[in-house]
Amino acid sequence: MNLSGVAAALRSRLPELAGRMALRIRSEVDAYRDEALVPLEALRDSCAANADLVLTQVQRDGTFDAEAARETGRDRAEQGVPLADTLRAYRIGSELLWTEILAEARSRPEVTDELLVSESAKFWALFGLYAEAVAVAYRETAAELTSRGLARRSALVEALFTGIVAEGTLWEAARELGLPEQGPYAVAVAEAGAPGEEPLAGVEAALRREELPSAWRLLPDQQLALIALPSAGAEDACLRILRRGRARVGFSPCFDSLRNAPRAVRFARLALSGLPGTGPGVARFDDDPLAMVVAAAPAEAAHLVEVTLRPVLDLPAAERSRLLRTLEEWFACGGSADAAARGLFVHPNTVRYRLRRVEELTGRRLSDPRAAADIGAALPAVRGPRTRG
Repeated sequence: MNLSGVAAALRSRLPELAGRMALRIRSEVDAYRDEALVPLEALRDSCAANADLVLTQVQRDGTFDAEAARETGRDRAEQGVPLADTLRAYRIGSELLWTEILAEARSRPEVTDELLVSESAKFWALFGLYAEAVAVAYRETAAELTSRGLARRSALVEALFTGIVAEGTLWEAARELGLPEQGPYAVAVAEAGAPGEEPLAGVEAALRREELPSAWRLLPDQQLALIALPSAGAEDACLRILRRGRARVGFSPCFDSLRNAPRAVRFARLALSGLPGTGPGVARFDDDPLAMVVAAAPAEAAHLVEVTLRPVLDLPAAERSRLLRTLEEWFACGGSADAAARGLFVHPNTVRYRLRRVEELTGRRLSDPRAAADIGAALPAVRGPRTRG
């Protein structure tokens, strides 16, 4: 003997029962009170489907079928109802259904206490199975939605970086990515140590804490970020966070319109290619625009080195290194031999001697602005190719 008669009676008045379930859930679970989130009619239909599922199982002890429970899980994930609230609503509905089963059973003399105890264990075992089906379907759908959302964000960022977003939809892309519609913005490009590695892992969260919205794109060899800089001190805060990331990073000049994002990516990559050494650091394009221009035209830069500094490069290694180091220090000190001497820990006359030696070898006088400009432009390229990010 089972509760088939009780189940049949309850199924006959399922619409009224489902309506009461829906109202109970709505009154007790905050997430269900928003009509725009879960419409009452849809909630009633879901309650009816799940109650019918359980009553059918109680009525005939048939094959376990959890499709209605899985559909509930999928629907709530798509609606954005938290999983905890979804499971709480499922429990509230199940408790009300069991209360109705008990009330109907008490009106039937043939239903014994022993049978109710036995059926109670079955009912709550069913509840556990169905609740698990709800949770599994919810998590699968949520994971799919998250993956789909991340893929769309990545595609939007790529579209901005490559310039394929139409002018009229730039603001839509900005809104979907959580960026302001107007700049200033900047682009950061970080070098990845291995394919798929995130060299700036954790930086997005750190930027968010500083109220600096950003959108990201991961490539096999680089990680790119489009960063909004809404306040006066935003760029300094951003650079401070990027330096803490311990990666090799190129940072573009600031720009106001998202249509300039492709050019900013190029500038950031040039800044990265001009970053000296192999260790971590952040290179701003604006810090050394001449070096950036040299990095942008490596073949032309190599030719400039050839026609300007070849006699110096042909010297023995020790003398070549001394002269190049002296030139770099002299340019860095604004053409002051005294200041360059202090940086090199030598006498100013030693600096002047070395500079005259460069003039003799190259046939170019450093007092001539054009000659000095040629040598100064060749110096960033003379150390050879930099690591490209």
